[in-house]
Amino acid sequence: LCRTPGGKPLQTPPLIGAISKDPVLSKVKLISEPWDCGGLYQVGSFPNWDVWAEWNGKYRDDVRRFIKGDPGMKTAFATRLAGSADLYNYNNRKPFHSVNFVIAHDGFTMNDLVSYNSKHNEDNGEESRDGSNDNFSWNCGAEGDTSSDQINQLRVRQRKNFHMALMVSQGTPMVLMGDEYGRSTLGNNNTYGLDRRMNYFRWDQLEGEEASRNFLRFYAGLIHYRRSSPLLGRSEFLRSRDITWHESNWGNEESCFLSFTLHGGHLGARSIYVAFNAHGYWVENALPKPASGKRWHRVVDTNLASPKDFDAEGVRAIEGSVYRVAPYSCLLLEEK
Repeated sequence: LCRTPGGKPLQTPPLIGAISKDPVLSKVKLISEPWDCGGLYQVGSFPNWDVWAEWNGKYRDDVRRFIKGDPGMKTAFATRLAGSADLYNYNNRKPFHSVNFVIAHDGFTMNDLVSYNSKHNEDNGEESRDGSNDNFSWNCGAEGDTSSDQINQLRVRQRKNFHMALMVSQGTPMVLMGDEYGRSTLGNNNTYGLDRRMNYFRWDQLEGEEASRNFLRFYAGLIHYRRSSPLLGRSEFLRSRDITWHESNWGNEESCFLSFTLHGGHLGARSIYVAFNAHGYWVENALPKPASGKRWHRVVDTNLASPKDFDAEGVRAIEGSVYRVAPYSCLLLEEK
């Protein structure tokens, strides 16, 4: 749609422009997948007329890389959490024009993203040549199914971390059917042509497995929390009074720890503190001082087992000024 008949990219493609100016079509939700099979990649530069949103492929890649512990990703991760202003803060663009996602209809499921280092597409009949090779996945210590409790617990934690990142990001979140309970396609990242149970919504797994039900509780609860908080999913880009980054050394490429406070006082809302630890060790994390007469209360700690991993009411008040953040985990506190 964005090329000439000869394949040359167009700055103002006529069909996209016509849709953007149509009195009916311009008023519906318009979302582009801003790349094509010929290598044209237009994330942040898709011809949009200020009405098209975009699948933010840079969000997917940067979040995947930070959560699995790749060095040098902290600044990019922070930028994605804050709404990708580097891509969308121009003209009349808004944070919601960034469709944030970690998982889409093609590629790994969330479960497989933390269970496989490589694609396993042999069933597709193309000798595994199909499907993306650039998945930024990490199997957490074993390829595919494993009986290791330690690895399986880490995988659940990582799935929670990805969902948490998506829910606290400014922008429009997109999720994939089945990730809410842990659907797997057994490492196949290109299953569109397979009419099999792996591509169905597995009610038997959701209803029959306690681990699936526990994850659904966390997953759905965090979605509801996002929708109820005026600090998340905002319509304008963040300003200095809206957020404090608790970081003094952005240039440290070995650092995989990031924390920030979303301030709610000027909006009549409770402030939120968020911390991500993508290191393989515990971090003794100094908390910012809460406002006078208030305390931090824990809403999320992905290191804790269900139901302690998510408490929408934030019943547990934090004692002291330091919180130990577990390896590969994240934290959300509310000030009240």
